[in-house]
Amino acid sequence: MTDDTADIDRLIARSARRRGPARWLWALLIVAALGAGLWWLSARNTAPAVSYDTTPAQRAALTVTVTATGTVQPTVKVDLSSELSGTLVAVDADFNDRVTTGQPLAHLDDTKTRAQVANATATVAAARARLTQAQATAREAAETFRLQSQLEQRGITARRDIVATEAENQRSLAAVEIARADLTVAEANLELAQADLENSVIRAPIDGIVLSRTAEVGQIVASSLNAPVLFTLAGDLSQMQLQVDIDEADIGRIKPGNDATFTVDAFPGRSFPARIAQVRYAPETTDNVVTYKAVLTVDNPDALLRPGMTATATITVAQVNDTLLVPNAALRYAPPQTASESRGGSGLLGLIMPRRSSAGRPGTADGKTIWVLRDGAPVALPVTLGETDGRQTAVTAQGLAQGDAVITDQSTAR
Repeated sequence: MTDDTADIDRLIARSARRRGPARWLWALLIVAALGAGLWWLSARNTAPAVSYDTTPAQRAALTVTVTATGTVQPTVKVDLSSELSGTLVAVDADFNDRVTTGQPLAHLDDTKTRAQVANATATVAAARARLTQAQATAREAAETFRLQSQLEQRGITARRDIVATEAENQRSLAAVEIARADLTVAEANLELAQADLENSVIRAPIDGIVLSRTAEVGQIVASSLNAPVLFTLAGDLSQMQLQVDIDEADIGRIKPGNDATFTVDAFPGRSFPARIAQVRYAPETTDNVVTYKAVLTVDNPDALLRPGMTATATITVAQVNDTLLVPNAALRYAPPQTASESRGGSGLLGLIMPRRSSAGRPGTADGKTIWVLRDGAPVALPVTLGETDGRQTAVTAQGLAQGDAVITDQSTAR
């Protein structure tokens, strides 16, 4: 053997010694990949156990209601101020007093108004006397003009005299009209003064009850646009009204004649009947929330309800008898969608461990289909929707019967 041949043998031996560990590493990797692939295939072939949450379809009555809050108010409420400025010298009514129309509630000092009435009365008397005087003068002037006219016809008097008497007659007639107008003005001033004297007594404009009183003896009242409210009167409290705020999303279902019930904090557990009498068109906006006012009539024969009580009303807007009902959750359910399996990756690992399928994606419900569990499998039934109260919906569907297990949800376990 030559030296060159010996060198080649040494290089081959050295190369073999270097490749030995690499072969073992690749062998270990291949075994691990085969084990992972077998585990994946085993897991993939194991079908998950699916359990369905169901609710039986039931036949019953459905009542659709709208809830709103508001306050109890008198049917008639009047705020009283004073038409005159002055000092209150007497207060004749207090809180909770029952009053009748025309009954005095308070008195203003009427010293000035009585003097004004006396002055206006004297002025009327003077104007009436001046009218009488003017009428007498007019009669005298008319007679003089008549005599002068006769003398002129006979040619006895001068033309100048007849013209003078005619002018005097016309002036006397005008004086009568002026005196009559002055009398009318004086009588009107007398009526104003008498009205002020009458208004110095603050009277009840309606039959009712005194809800509030701010009038006090000695209080100075100023007649102005911002005159203080001295009394607040409520009409007959046996008939009251409930004013509630209806959300704009519900206003389309509210109409006069709807029956309602309401509760107040003062009587927990007790419900009072009411009925919609009016739905107002004018919107009310509070914190960018639009509501509409509805007025309900309320009978209050026992006087249990008081003005200002906060009430929660439940208004009946629809009533369906003997219909199939399903929970609203059933209209939101749809079985998960499954997609076809796709192979992924590359190389040896890609062949051994293909990418798993995208099974189990949530289904998309259309709100018009329910799924009924039959023989352990979900079956789709198209439905026609009816009224809903937010929890249950009345439906009609071919093949749906009372007691059918309607699927509302599902869960998966291995």
